[in-house]
Amino acid sequence: MTAPAPGPAKGPATDPAAGPDPACRALGIALEEAAGGRARLRMRVTEDMVNGHGVAHGGYLFLLADAAFDHACNSRGPVMLAHSAQVTFLRPAAAGDVLVAEATERARHGRHGVYDVTVRRPAGEVVAEFRGHGVVVAGRPTNEGRTS
Repeated sequence: MTAPAPGPAKGPATDPAAGPDPACRALGIALEEAAGGRARLRMRVTEDMVNGHGVAHGGYLFLLADAAFDHACNSRGPVMLAHSAQVTFLRPAAAGDVLVAEATERARHGRHGVYDVTVRRPAGEVVAEFRGHGVVVAGRPTNEGRTS
């Protein structure tokens, strides 16, 4: 059972309305929705994202899913960071494909949360499944790995 989370945290690091982070913006990842433990992001696979096998590099698919996870777990606050994550690639994606990542909170208790993300083509074909485990941290994350 999912326990109710405290009210939303403030600030660009935790406010889904602030939009994707700089890395996501650089890749053209668009935040479509984030609220109540859910999030949806969209990305078009570009030629620069294709690996030597002619398919989208798994790192980009992981990044898209991880970004959806981030917005879902921080859609209610307080600040939550990834503790661990795992992805299963089910189908290849190609340059020109538009991918949608939908994240859903599965459980949240105390400082911990579990989130599932499905990456699909708009027609519904599942490309990847991702599970992320988050942990609440005090303060705001810093570059030194500590919180302020």
